[in-house]
Amino acid sequence: MNKKLIALAVAAASISSVANAAEVYSDETSSLAVGGRFEARAVMQDNDAGDSKVNDKTRVRINVAGKTDITDSVYALGFWEGEYTDGSEVNNRHLNAGIGGDFGQIRYGKTDGSLGMITDFTDIMSYHGNEAGGKISAADRTGNNLAYVGSFDLGGNNLTVKANYVFEGDSNKDSREDGYSVGAIYAMDMGLAFGAGYGEQDGYEKESGADATGKQAFGAISYTYGDFYVAGLYQDTRNFQADKAQGYEFAAAYTYGKTVFVATYNYLEDKDNSVDLADSIAIDATHYFNKNFRTYASYKFNNLDSKDVGKAAASDEFVLGARYDF
Repeated sequence: MNKKLIALAVAAASISSVANAAEVYSDETSSLAVGGRFEARAVMQDNDAGDSKVNDKTRVRINVAGKTDITDSVYALGFWEGEYTDGSEVNNRHLNAGIGGDFGQIRYGKTDGSLGMITDFTDIMSYHGNEAGGKISAADRTGNNLAYVGSFDLGGNNLTVKANYVFEGDSNKDSREDGYSVGAIYAMDMGLAFGAGYGEQDGYEKESGADATGKQAFGAISYTYGDFYVAGLYQDTRNFQADKAQGYEFAAAYTYGKTVFVATYNYLEDKDNSVDLADSIAIDATHYFNKNFRTYASYKFNNLDSKDVGKAAASDEFVLGARYDF
């Protein structure tokens, strides 16, 4: 384990789900890889009656990635990933195809928006975190989505840019209409990285019920030094979590041998009504036995007031997990 594994939060130029995928077919021009994970997760939390309850959040993900060369510098690609939890139907997380080359990649279908790579600066926990990193549909993973991503070397530093446009009528997002998001990360060789992004989408509404455009802006910064990683995220939104919401997340990680320790603080506020939407401190430890198997424990200290949100929504949460990647 080294700083590059922790700094995956600021790489974000490709789909991380295929990192451990196994190639099952290849010839002179084409290849096909299969990967995924099995993840057992036991979530312990108090319910509204005050009783302690264990929820089984175990899941499995399977992905298939295909690639074929068109010319020496241009290729075509396709990617599918599904997730299944007990008692539910398969959720198609990704379902897209496109082309790539030195210019980057262009995909269409169900794929990631452009602001996930910004929230990834601080969204580094095995389970908790990212409570101040909620995104409008067009900036998150959604269908009917035309997306571009490119990564460029700038004399030892790296610039990653993403842009996407979501067309009206995505059946997975009900009334959501046209929207877009853009983002950029500038990562310096000395360990410092900066990220910023913006997104808009019609089909949201104000608290009064009037139609409105959801808008949000993110800014992030991180620094990696040896086995230490620290990052901060700021969000400002309109007509999404509230008519006006602002929040931030701070994250810190330390790698000791094969174990990574992470702590985060999340805060999100409805500015018009002076109501806390999120307020928590979370810690976790993840031990990597090898590149394929890890176990983790994660605890969230919830600072919300049960009088405002109910006992269950304000209770602390403890999670034990084991994950096998293939």
